[in-house]
Amino acid sequence: MPEQGVVREVAFRGGGFAPKTRRRVGLVVFVALIALAEWGTRAGWISALTLPRPSDVLQTFIELYSSGLLFKHLVPSLMRLVVGAAIGVTIGIGTGVLIGLFSYIRSGLVPLIAAIFPIPKIALLPLFVIWFGIGEGSKYALIAFGTFTPTVVATYGAVDNVDRTLIRMGQSFGLTWFSIVRKIVLPGAMPGILSGLRISLAIAIILLVAAEMLGAEYGIGAYILEAGSLYDLERLFVGVIILSVLGVVVSGLIGAAEKRLLNWRV
Repeated sequence: MPEQGVVREVAFRGGGFAPKTRRRVGLVVFVALIALAEWGTRAGWISALTLPRPSDVLQTFIELYSSGLLFKHLVPSLMRLVVGAAIGVTIGIGTGVLIGLFSYIRSGLVPLIAAIFPIPKIALLPLFVIWFGIGEGSKYALIAFGTFTPTVVATYGAVDNVDRTLIRMGQSFGLTWFSIVRKIVLPGAMPGILSGLRISLAIAIILLVAAEMLGAEYGIGAYILEAGSLYDLERLFVGVIILSVLGVVVSGLIGAAEKRLLNWRV
C-alpha cells in the first residue's frame, strides 16, 4: 500500500509525437559510410572501377575549387535553378490556391493537371528546345514546368485538407471571404504547401542536370556529362556530391521557412 500524503511524479504523456532533432546521429552515419568506403577501396575489396576512393574525390574537389572552375559551373546552375523554380513555384501555388477555392476553376483545370502531371518532363526537353531555343530559355522553361505540376497538386490538396470546422467558425463570427482565406485557409494549407515544395525543388534539381546536359558549356550537369564521357569517376562523384549538397541546402531553407511560417503550431 502506498503511503498517504506522498506525491508521486507522473511523466508527461502529451508530447504529441513531436520529433526531436538528433543532428549528431546523421553526421555519425555519414562519416561512417565515408570511412567504410575509404577502407574498402584501400583494402581492395571495392574495385576502383566501381567506386572511387573518397580521399581522391576530395582532392579532385580541391583542384576544382583552386582552378576557379567550381564557380564557373556552380553559378550558372544556381541561376537556372532559382529562376526556373521561382517561376514554376509561384505560378503553381497561385493556380493551386485558385483550384482549391473556386469550383469552376477546379472543374476546368484539374483534368488538365491530371493529364500533364504523369508526363516525364525530361522527355519534353527537345520540344522546349524547339520552342525556346537551345539557350537559357529552354532550361528555364523545363525547370519551371517541372516544378509547376507537383506544386499545383500539393497546393490544392493542402487547401482541401484545411479543417472545415475552422472555416464554419470564421463564417459564424462574421469574417469576410478574404479574411477567411487569409487567416484560416492559407495558414492551414501552408504545411502541405511547404511539404510539396520539398518534392518540387528536388525535381527542379533533377531537371536542371538534364537541361544542362544539352547545349550548356558550363553547369553541374555539363560537368557531370563531360566526366562521364571520359569515365572520370572522381570528377563524376564530385558533381554528384555538389548536387547532394545543393539538395541539403534547399531542404534546410525550406525547414527554416517552416519554422518561421508555422511557428503557430504547438
